[in-house]
Amino acid sequence: MTHLPTVATRYGPTADRRAGGRVTATGVSQHAGGRQVLHDVTFSIEPGELVAIVGGSGAGKTTLLEILAGLRPPSGGRITHDGLGVDAAGSGVGYVPQDDIIHREMPLRRTLQYAARLRLPAGTSPTLADRTVDETMRDLDLADRGDVPVRMLSGGQRKRASIAVELLAQPHTFFLDEPTSGLDPSTSAEVLRVLRRLTRRGVTVVLTTHEPASIDRCDRVVFLARDGHLAFVGTPSEARRYFGVVDLVDVYDRLATEDTPAAWAERFSTRRAPAPSDVPAGSPASGVRRAPGAARQWWLLTRRNSEVLVRNRLTVAILLGSPVLVTAMMATLFRPGAFEPVNADESGPAQIVFWIAFAGFFFGLTYGLLQIVGEMAVFRRERRAGLSVGAYVGSKVAVLLPVLTAVSVVLLGVLRALDRLPAVGWEVYASLLATLVIEALSALALGLLASATVSNASQAALALPMLCFPQVLFAGAVVPVGDMALPGRVLSLGLTNRYSFEALGRTLRLDQLTGVLPSMRAYDDTFSGAVAQGWMALAGFAAVFTVATMWVLHRRTLPGAR
Repeated sequence: MTHLPTVATRYGPTADRRAGGRVTATGVSQHAGGRQVLHDVTFSIEPGELVAIVGGSGAGKTTLLEILAGLRPPSGGRITHDGLGVDAAGSGVGYVPQDDIIHREMPLRRTLQYAARLRLPAGTSPTLADRTVDETMRDLDLADRGDVPVRMLSGGQRKRASIAVELLAQPHTFFLDEPTSGLDPSTSAEVLRVLRRLTRRGVTVVLTTHEPASIDRCDRVVFLARDGHLAFVGTPSEARRYFGVVDLVDVYDRLATEDTPAAWAERFSTRRAPAPSDVPAGSPASGVRRAPGAARQWWLLTRRNSEVLVRNRLTVAILLGSPVLVTAMMATLFRPGAFEPVNADESGPAQIVFWIAFAGFFFGLTYGLLQIVGEMAVFRRERRAGLSVGAYVGSKVAVLLPVLTAVSVVLLGVLRALDRLPAVGWEVYASLLATLVIEALSALALGLLASATVSNASQAALALPMLCFPQVLFAGAVVPVGDMALPGRVLSLGLTNRYSFEALGRTLRLDQLTGVLPSMRAYDDTFSGAVAQGWMALAGFAAVFTVATMWVLHRRTLPGAR
């Protein structure tokens, strides 16, 4: 069993400040969008310091912070943590972005418990993980908020909760982007007091801010002029003397209106002392830790996804409401006994089969579309802590596939009870269910792929009709495949709804009607062949979309990916 240092010992009042990490930037530059946003930035941050990176809009504060934390590689220069390249510095780095990145639906303690089990080393017992959570909550004055849903916490409490997620892994270097943004002065001071306590207990803390009150609470301040020119590094009192101001807010005006950014950088470079030598500060408290295995991560994520799903009322309403609505519409659209045509012009059987197939596709797609885009920031954060992409995607499938199976059972059962489907044996309905479930799985994988690709929920909503319309028009029901133009026939080969439509029709022996009803003759040999052929095609789509989703997520979480 792994024995972790507790918060009290790792961050206790007697902790050695040298346990914090030394961060050194040497000649760092960065290009983005065709322009240079950082110019030859060189400075060091000593172990256990609280350092603010400040500057006006366009100064490159967040860019520099992300480079220092190892989230994106610099275009030029080098970043080291304790004398090591940032990629080799181990797992003792925490990063808190400006937005609160934490599941809002669950109670705080439950959220942190899942985070601890995903972040603490493999072999950590549940008891030890829970104790770490409780100690971290006490350390951040959150012990009495454990049963409160995150969404109901105050702004300062949510910020501290976001800090707690990173603190669970006991980092020795902590980076925060605008941790006091949007907070009132009292709450802002509260967050800064928490960060100051961390430095007193051995953690190096680096943050970006634009508030002079926050700057004064820091050990040192890094001023950036426009376009990422380094204008000053030193204590707040030294900054006042250097810029000749009483109020640090006046520094912003001087940097914006006097001289050029390059002139400010040149002026500072001629007076600053050489940067401290880049030597290790000692053995970091957090070495490289082996994360829990993929199977363990999958199980934890599956449990967490289930809880988040149940606690999100809007999601539950969509999951339950969409199949009810679709089933009701199909029952309204088709008359009872539709599989027994009363005249030769009816094509009811083919239409019912098509819309059942489309329902399976629609359910899977809608269930998958909002699964990833809504928590991409959370995924990125956990990915940095060693989360497996395969475990993440697999957990989504594990939670939603049983729901899709239950929905498919209800759909077929209701349509049969209302006499919209024929009275046939259970083995026929088992085959229909298998087709619907495999198609729903392939559509779910497509939805997850789209969700991983888009940038926000609005784009995901726009993707829904774009992905649905081709499945309606080119599946072979509205216009039989044999009657399509060549581009349409080629396009239909890549649509899951076509293979589900054909497989369902083969199961219900619609080929027997194509030679009897003139309205069905256009389908010709659509329903001939083995049902298993459709299953294999649908399973192939599911596999391809799943692998593509994992690839996209991997690419989007590489250092420097936006």
